[in-house]
Amino acid sequence: MRALALRLLPGDDLRGALEAAVRTHGLCAACVVSCVGSLRRVELRLPALSGQASESLVLDGPLEIVSLVGTLSSDGPHLHAAVSDRAGRVHGGHLLPGSSIHTTAEIVLLELEELSFIRELDERTGWKELVIRRRE
Repeated sequence: MRALALRLLPGDDLRGALEAAVRTHGLCAACVVSCVGSLRRVELRLPALSGQASESLVLDGPLEIVSLVGTLSSDGPHLHAAVSDRAGRVHGGHLLPGSSIHTTAEIVLLELEELSFIRELDERTGWKELVIRRRE
């Protein structure tokens, strides 16, 4: 395993920066170990019932990132975030593009060097789901 630490700056797109790190560092299978920071704005996809369209929630900040978890690969990320607003209310969901950093985000990624993550359409769920393979 190999660790990679990132610090994002004001205005950076959280999801976009993670996708760029995957490309820059050639990550085939990685996960988010830790993330602390704040967002100016967040867009989250909310859960949907099977067969129904998902809704998204857009919140303007400042917002504290209280959790960021997920997997990363060249086939795209699967990231869930939880943020708290100024009243301490917590909102969470699937992190979408357009979530911009307020002051900073300190992120630690872990690359799983023996694995490769790809995403393939799963007919049971209707989504591109994670397929885990050993790297050759």
